[in-house]
Amino acid sequence: MTVIGVVGAGAMGTGIAQVAARAGHGVVLADARDGATANARASIAKSTARDVEKGRMSQSDADALIGRIDFRTEALSDDLAPYSSCGLVIEAVIEDLETKRALFRQLESVVAAECVLATNTSSLSVAGIASACERSSRVVGIHFFNPAPLMSLVEVVPWLGGDPAVANASLDLMRRWKKTPVMASDTPGFIVNRVARPFYGEALRLLDEGVADVATIDWAMKDMGGFRMGPFELMDFIGNDVNYAVTRSVFEAMFFDPRYKPSLTQKRLVESNFLGKKTGRGYYDYRAGATTPEPAKDANTGLLIFERILAMLINEAIDAVFMRVASPEDVDLAMTKGVNYPKGLLAWANELGLERVHGWLERLQAEYGEDRYRPSPLLKRMAREGRRFFE
Repeated sequence: MTVIGVVGAGAMGTGIAQVAARAGHGVVLADARDGATANARASIAKSTARDVEKGRMSQSDADALIGRIDFRTEALSDDLAPYSSCGLVIEAVIEDLETKRALFRQLESVVAAECVLATNTSSLSVAGIASACERSSRVVGIHFFNPAPLMSLVEVVPWLGGDPAVANASLDLMRRWKKTPVMASDTPGFIVNRVARPFYGEALRLLDEGVADVATIDWAMKDMGGFRMGPFELMDFIGNDVNYAVTRSVFEAMFFDPRYKPSLTQKRLVESNFLGKKTGRGYYDYRAGATTPEPAKDANTGLLIFERILAMLINEAIDAVFMRVASPEDVDLAMTKGVNYPKGLLAWANELGLERVHGWLERLQAEYGEDRYRPSPLLKRMAREGRRFFE
């Protein structure tokens, strides 16, 4: 069975190594930071012990899983020889284009000609990373979601000069790993990080306008929309620095399209180091003795919030189909499996009626006069023709 290399032993790299080992592969895991792989071993041991305790895995299987991972104790340097025997190497290092390009150039000098090189980037151009290699056709994006052992979605991202066989083989491999893979084009944010932007962005816009406070907006999306977490709870959980960085990345990569414009409110929170749960303060105060604010449970305000955010989400999902980011089936699969939305956004549009959603957006665009609220051409066309998705 193919030996899998994972570069980077942070939370994501550790999770990917665990997934590959659970599927029966030998795994090489290394990191440039001293002690990182020791922490990774401890994390996987804790995770598998929990699986054993809950009856999801036997102790012998847990021991075998850990035994299949070669936790390289020496800090990774310019010598990447430990990966020479791998048939697939997945990088999970910091989200910096030049760092990833340099790593791929180094990997190419030690791995076999048939070895596939995969990037786990969530927002960078796969083409930009792949072009650092001489044999660039073997590069592909394989984007896992955190925590990788628990989240089933994987975005497989071919690029302009990639070998289609590599992308198809990656899809097949992810299915063998018991994952749910979707194919996404090499566009900013791929599927999930593109389509999900209005969940945060429009919630922040409502807050900036003073339509409602954070607790009320979160309440509306959970109570009326069925979302597991409200947008501000989720941003505090993810980390406002991380969420703001992805928003900025997508905004800049989409040539400053106003649909993806970041919020000054979030920028100020990041500058104040109010990053959410990890720093004790974000949109909410998590410090000892802090009081959680109560939402103003006004049905009319709640409905306005829910409809406005949902309209923007649906429009983004439809535009992703229009711009051939992914198929309608993969868009809905990605949003339910990748971010646990209560329904696929395109299926939701069918239920509401595309004419109704189009009307919501037209009213917003007329009121604000902003390109931010422009309906997707595909939404306009399908609403006019009375069409539905998946027919």
